[in-house]
Amino acid sequence: MNIVVTGGAGFIGSNFVYYELANHIDDTIICYDALTYAGNLETLDAAMKNPKFKFVKGDITNREEVNALFKNEKPDIVVNFAAESHVDRSINNPDLFLRTNIMGTCVLMDACRKYGIKRYHQVSTDEVYGDLPLERPDLFFTETTNLHTSSPYSASKASADLLVMAYHRTYDLPCSISRCSNNYGPYHFPEKLIPLMIINALHDKKLPVYGAGENVRDWLYVEDHCSAIDLIIRKGKAGDLFNIGGHNEKRNIDVVKIILKALDKPESLIEHVTDRKGHDRRYAIDPTKIKNELGWSPKINFDDGIKKTINWYLTHKEWWEHIISGDYQEYYKTMYGNRAKL
Repeated sequence: MNIVVTGGAGFIGSNFVYYELANHIDDTIICYDALTYAGNLETLDAAMKNPKFKFVKGDITNREEVNALFKNEKPDIVVNFAAESHVDRSINNPDLFLRTNIMGTCVLMDACRKYGIKRYHQVSTDEVYGDLPLERPDLFFTETTNLHTSSPYSASKASADLLVMAYHRTYDLPCSISRCSNNYGPYHFPEKLIPLMIINALHDKKLPVYGAGENVRDWLYVEDHCSAIDLIIRKGKAGDLFNIGGHNEKRNIDVVKIILKALDKPESLIEHVTDRKGHDRRYAIDPTKIKNELGWSPKINFDDGIKKTINWYLTHKEWWEHIISGDYQEYYKTMYGNRAKL
C-alpha cells in the first residue's frame, strides 16, 4: 500500500514513519510536511535512505498542492498528524491553529473523496475532553465523554474531529479517529515538558514549572501510540473512534523530579512560574475499547520509557542543539522569561 503521513517530520509523525518502515516493509510511506518550526528534516535522515520512503514538502491547507500529492502518489491510506499542537502558542495565535487544524483537515478529506482513498485517519488528542478533577482519580475519559475544550488548540482539534465524523456520515468517507494521552520519546520538540526539562537540566538552567506542578497527565511512550494507530488503520472499522492511553498518570512536578534524579541534578533547579491560562488539571484515558476490539495495550511503562527518552537526548545532542538555537530561543524568552516566579 501507499500511505501518506502528513506532518511526518514532526514528533509523533516521524516516529510513525519509522514504525511503518520497520513493520510493513512492502508498503511505501510518503511524508507530506510543510516543515514549519516543529518539522525537522534531520529527523528523517535515516528514513531518507530507505527506498520505500519519499518526502514531499507541502501545506495541508493548500488545495492545489494536496490534490497534486494525491494525483501523483495515489495513496491508499492517509494518516493526518499535521497540526499546530502547542497550547501556549494557540493562546498567543489562535488563527493559525484554526486554519491548520480545521481547514487543513477539510482540504485533506476533500482530496480523499476525490481520489477514493481506502482510509483517512485523524490523529486527535485527549485534550478535546477538557479536564478531570484532581480529587476524582476514579474518573476517566471514554469515547463517549462529552467534548469540553479549554484552549484554542483543543477547540480546533475537537472541531476537526466533528468535521471528520460529518464527512463519514454525509459522504460515507472511510475514516477513523484516535485520541491519545500525552506522548514522550525520541524527536520530541524542546518546547514540550519532558524534553524541555531534560535539556534545561543538562545545561544547569532553571526548570520552569507552571504553578505548583500538580497538574496530572497520562503519559504514553510514542512507539506504543504508533502501534495503536497502525492497528486502527488496518483493522479498525470505518467511522470508529478509539481512545489511546497508558494508565501512566503522573503529576508534572513528579515528572520533573524523576528527570532531575536520573540526571543527578538538584531539585533547586526547579522554578515555579505563573500558571498557563485555562490550564487543564488532569487527563486520564480509559483504553478499554481498543484493548477489547483490537487487542492493543501499551508495552512500555513510564519508568522504562523515561529512561529510554533521557538516554536518547543524551546521545542525540546534535539534533536538539540545532533546534534550540535561533528562533526557538526567542520563543522561549517570550513564554517563560516574563513569567513571575512563585
